[in-house]
Amino acid sequence: MPMIGHLAEAGVVIYNEFREGNIAPATQNLEFIQACEARLPKGHRIAHVRLDSAGYQADVFNDCEDTGKTFAIGGRLDAPTLQAIAQIPEASWKRYADCAVAETVLSMNDTRKSFRLIVVKYPRQVELFDDAPKYHVIASNRVESAADTLIWYRQRGEVSENGIKELKIGFGMARMPCGQFAANVAFFRIGVIAHNLFVLFKHSALGEGWQRHPVATVRWRLFHLPGKLVRHAGA
Repeated sequence: MPMIGHLAEAGVVIYNEFREGNIAPATQNLEFIQACEARLPKGHRIAHVRLDSAGYQADVFNDCEDTGKTFAIGGRLDAPTLQAIAQIPEASWKRYADCAVAETVLSMNDTRKSFRLIVVKYPRQVELFDDAPKYHVIASNRVESAADTLIWYRQRGEVSENGIKELKIGFGMARMPCGQFAANVAFFRIGVIAHNLFVLFKHSALGEGWQRHPVATVRWRLFHLPGKLVRHAGA
């Protein structure tokens, strides 16, 4: 199971760690962030961190506060979180077309500072025994409106989720070639290198309009279509 860190501004995989399948996604998330930062060019640092709920850990929050990073990390609906949500006044919810958003303050036993808990409430269809709303929570220390933090957090889908999809579909990383761990590690790292070289190719050799295209579109527009024209030209 690979762990992948994306550098949003460049669209590249800054670091990856191929793990055994029985290792929990929450294992050593702080060490993974530090490994990503260590691979940045000299003089650069990670200023903002976006993670899913696997990164909802006190040591990650503490390190971000200590090193001046802002963060938006998916939370968990444990008992203290649900209790904090229940105490949000009804007037504090800001209504949108498909959800309502509010925020409160929360802390963990091991966090040195409390953090913002942004709560998104989705209406649920009335069921036979349960018509309670569905919640999604985000922990953050960003100084901005809850809506702006929510938008920034959701942009990880444009970077991380689409980047993982590109690796899986565009570079054949959906399945590993064999049952040998070391061989699969090498195979996956080759795929990541190919992905990063492709991103470099788009930035250095193609025009600005090509940056948003995945590898399949670039293959079709750059290679397949000109080849088709040559074949039909009679030359």
